[in-house]
Amino acid sequence: MTLGAIAILGAGWFLARPMQAHVGAAPLDLAAETVSIAGGSNGIIRGWFSPGKRGVGAVLLMHGNGDNRTSMLGRARFLHREGYAVLLIDLQGHGESPGRHLTFGALESVDARAALDFLRAHAPTERIGVIGYSLGGAAALLGATPLPVDAMVLEAVYPTIEDATANRLRVYLGPLGPLLLPVLTAQIHLWTGISASALRPIDGISRVVVPMLLIAGERDTRTTLTDSQRMFAAAHAPKELWIVPDAGHDDFHGTHGAAYEKRVGGFLRLHLHSTDAGGSQSRVSEGPPAALTSSR
Repeated sequence: MTLGAIAILGAGWFLARPMQAHVGAAPLDLAAETVSIAGGSNGIIRGWFSPGKRGVGAVLLMHGNGDNRTSMLGRARFLHREGYAVLLIDLQGHGESPGRHLTFGALESVDARAALDFLRAHAPTERIGVIGYSLGGAAALLGATPLPVDAMVLEAVYPTIEDATANRLRVYLGPLGPLLLPVLTAQIHLWTGISASALRPIDGISRVVVPMLLIAGERDTRTTLTDSQRMFAAAHAPKELWIVPDAGHDDFHGTHGAAYEKRVGGFLRLHLHSTDAGGSQSRVSEGPPAALTSSR
């Protein structure tokens, strides 16, 4: 009994433990400076900022759970080549940003708003988008309101913390794993002080009022295709769902680079370039990306 209790406590600590690491300077080809952003959930956020061309737009990049800004480098390089101003940050408790516990998007949403304020100050004339992968997407949706940007790209974002935890228990422990869900979600609250009711990105996505592209892995076991379809159904138009063939809970840019750059690049050009106007119709696609369409 004692060993079991210790194991359960250990599992909760393991899920919420900080994932800090030295990151250092940005690669030279990104032409970015290292920045320290005042504010956020723990007083300061570390990141890289790369200025862009006037009128192209600006993009905030937010990584997944357990990663840091380096995991978004492929996306940043692609956006930099396209002329966007780019800000990559370490969410709280990750990389070089301080934090006692990971909070699955709750405190990270405070970081997202501070980072957005920084980006607005340093690219004041630009329309701004966000690309959030998993945890980063949850950070864009949680809080009192979704992140107030001009366009959202959300990748593999969990609907609720119960869904996310049950899926991972199933992956690691098999079909009976989800039986531990109530105990483990209680442990998350114990370690982070964040209740499950505050960790429902599906509620946030229903309040998004800007164009949104939701990206899902066809074979994702951590944010299942069914989860992503529920998220898409809860969102308002204009919206798009791109189901990436044979992909799991992956770095979609890393595994499907050309398709990713065509699809995401087209979406961002449509909604962020100052010379373009319009919105996209709601649609679902599988396989290679098709041409973007627009209507209002």
